[in-house]
Amino acid sequence: MFYWSAAMGRILRVTCLPLLVIANVQVVQSSATETSGGQTLSLNKAIVAALANDPWQAGNRHRQTAYEAQSVAAGTLPDPRVSVNFANLPTDTFDFNQEAMTQFRVGVTQMFPRGQSLRMKQQYMAVLGSQHPLLAADREAQVTLTVSQLWLDVYQASASIEAIESNRALFEQLVDVAIASYSNALGRTRQQDVIRAQLELTRLQDRLVRLQQDRDMGSQQLMEWLADGPGLNGDTEGGLLYSRNHMQGFSLPDELPQVRLRRSPLPVNDEFDQKHLMSHPAVLALDRLVEAARVGVELARQKYKSEWGVSASYAYREDDPSGLDRSDFFSLGISFDLPVFTANRQDKQVRSAAAKAEEIRSRKWLLLRRMTSELATAAKQLGHVDQRQRIFLDQLLPQMQEQAEASLAAYTNDDGDFAEVVRARIALLNTEIESLQIAVERQKTVAQLNYLLTSFAGSETAELATTPFDTAGEIR
Repeated sequence: MFYWSAAMGRILRVTCLPLLVIANVQVVQSSATETSGGQTLSLNKAIVAALANDPWQAGNRHRQTAYEAQSVAAGTLPDPRVSVNFANLPTDTFDFNQEAMTQFRVGVTQMFPRGQSLRMKQQYMAVLGSQHPLLAADREAQVTLTVSQLWLDVYQASASIEAIESNRALFEQLVDVAIASYSNALGRTRQQDVIRAQLELTRLQDRLVRLQQDRDMGSQQLMEWLADGPGLNGDTEGGLLYSRNHMQGFSLPDELPQVRLRRSPLPVNDEFDQKHLMSHPAVLALDRLVEAARVGVELARQKYKSEWGVSASYAYREDDPSGLDRSDFFSLGISFDLPVFTANRQDKQVRSAAAKAEEIRSRKWLLLRRMTSELATAAKQLGHVDQRQRIFLDQLLPQMQEQAEASLAAYTNDDGDFAEVVRARIALLNTEIESLQIAVERQKTVAQLNYLLTSFAGSETAELATTPFDTAGEIR
């Protein structure tokens, strides 16, 4: 039987553990640069595909077309009414030329709406239609934000899984080393060290399952925006591939994309924030509703005015039975109503329209107050995240790396504890994953700020500054 000696135990600690750590680093580096055989689903591609596959935009264009058509129709006079009748026909003989008052009459009546109601109805529909380009712009910004956050969630889960997978082999080998050392009574390895190593490996596996769950759930949510439309290559099959395979065959980039702020430096006071938010498409869309409500109030006031009608008719009469000629008749007249009982009708309608206008104004100021608070919160959050990121990159990660190396060196020199080596490696892995979370949180915060800082530029032909990336391919 072969027996291990204490000297061989020291050799095991001095040679095997450092080699395991070096091998683990090489695995991390190789897995970070390895790419799968499928297409790379970058953040830019995901946003472009989501914007191209958004059926809401098609519905919004149809609604705009409907309002534009209604605007033309609302500004047109009502159709004239034509009447044809026989008047004063004798009932004893039904002879058309028996009586002098018997007539064949043809008349035309044209109604003219109250005051300027035609023009105001046309203006009302036109204003309602003008909000849809703004709603489309806001929708683009919302889709960009939503897809960015979902994509970043999937990236974070995938990168965390990759980090754990690359470290799992090391912890498995640490368990094997602990078992071998304990079973042969080498050095100071104790049973609790073996149990601790096995426990940490089990917890690592549980953490891996939870991250895989997060990744799969995030992928499913991302599919809602990417499936059933033009895919990455602009063809229908590519879009269906997303929905069928749930991102199987697609890989994520190796590096986290850097989302660039639309506006720098960020606003620092509420007054400046609200002034800038006034050009946000969601706020401008409510401005259109406020304008439509104002026109609605003026339209309600037109009901105090009379509705006019002009009528003309021609009446034909036959000659009498003796052959004498009977003159035909021509009639012309006007009609109008008298809005004298206004207390329960016109007054209430004007009051109702004014109340609706005030309600829309209150919605606008509520939206501005909420967006101002979100902008200030996100700006402060970005500052804190940047500060944490500097601490992690400049201090915490190097210190944790030094601690892991120091605990390993102490153990190999019979001056440290095996449990400390395991704790140091777990702490280093947790710090790396937390650093990744901070980096992803920063990009999500910037994406939130970019939505709040979206502005609608110029007139109908102006382009909206919601493009998620510039010509260089960087995320904005």
